[in-house]
Amino acid sequence: MLKIAVPNKGTLSETAVDMLRDAGYAVRRDPKELIVADPRNGVEFFYLRPRDIATYVGSGALDVGVTGRDLLLDSGSPALEVQELDFGASTFRFAGPVGRFDAIADLAGARVATSYTGLVGEFLRREGVEVDLIHLDGAVESAVRLGVADAVADVVETGSTLRKQGLDIFGPVILQSSAVLIATDPQKAGIDTLLRRLQGVMVARQYVLMDYDLPAELVDAASAVTPGLESPTVSPLRDTGWVAVRVMVPRHDTNQVMDDLYAIGARAILVSPIHAARI
Repeated sequence: MLKIAVPNKGTLSETAVDMLRDAGYAVRRDPKELIVADPRNGVEFFYLRPRDIATYVGSGALDVGVTGRDLLLDSGSPALEVQELDFGASTFRFAGPVGRFDAIADLAGARVATSYTGLVGEFLRREGVEVDLIHLDGAVESAVRLGVADAVADVVETGSTLRKQGLDIFGPVILQSSAVLIATDPQKAGIDTLLRRLQGVMVARQYVLMDYDLPAELVDAASAVTPGLESPTVSPLRDTGWVAVRVMVPRHDTNQVMDDLYAIGARAILVSPIHAARI
C-alpha cells in the first residue's frame, strides 16, 4: 500500500484532508486517529506533525506526504517537491526595529530569531551574510522587544502583527511558500494516481461549468468570451437557429463572464460547480 503522510493539525491540515476526501480517499473522522487504512484505493494515511512529515518521507519510512514548502526546505530532507497544491500560501520576510535595517547586508553580526533556522540560514549563506541565528518555536515577533534578538525572520501576511511590535519589514522575500506534495521517489507506483486525483481536485476548485443558449450566429463572439480549456461544446437546440453551449470558466471570473455573455445575446446562463476533473 502507498503510505501517505498528512498534517494532523495546523493551517495545512483541514484543507489537505478536504482535498483527499474530494479525491475519493477515505479520511479520518476522529481527530485522534493517527492511521487510516483505505484498502479500496490501496493507500494508508499517517497523520503527523507538519514539521515532521518531510523527515519521514525523506527517510523512506513513508512514500509521499503533504507539507509546506517552507517545512520541506527547513528540514534539509532529501524529499522532492512533486506538486504545488494551491493552498497554504505564505511569505517569509525579515523585520527589525523601524529605521535600523535597510537591507539584509545590515544584518551582518546581528542576532536573528526565527522558527526556521535551516531555511533562513541557507538563504543568508547564499547572500553571504553571517548572523547569529536564534531558534524559537513561536511568538518570534516578540523576540526584539524582549531583547532576545535584533531582528526576526517570519511569515508575513499583512505585516500588521509585526508593526504592533514596532517592527518594519525590509530586504528581499526569503521564500514564497505553499502546501506541496513531496516524495523521495516520485516514480513509485501509486503516486501518479494520487497526483492525478489531486490535480483533478485543484482544477475542480479553480473552474465552474457554464451552460448558456444563444443564436447560432453568435457562437464565435461567445467563444471569444468563453474559450474553455480546449473549445466549447456546442449543441443544436430544437428551435432552429439556436444552440446550447457548455464550457469551463475560471471560478473567479464567473460573474463578469455572465455579464459579457448576456450583453452579447446569450440567455439561460447557468453555472454549476465541478466536483472532480481530469484534464
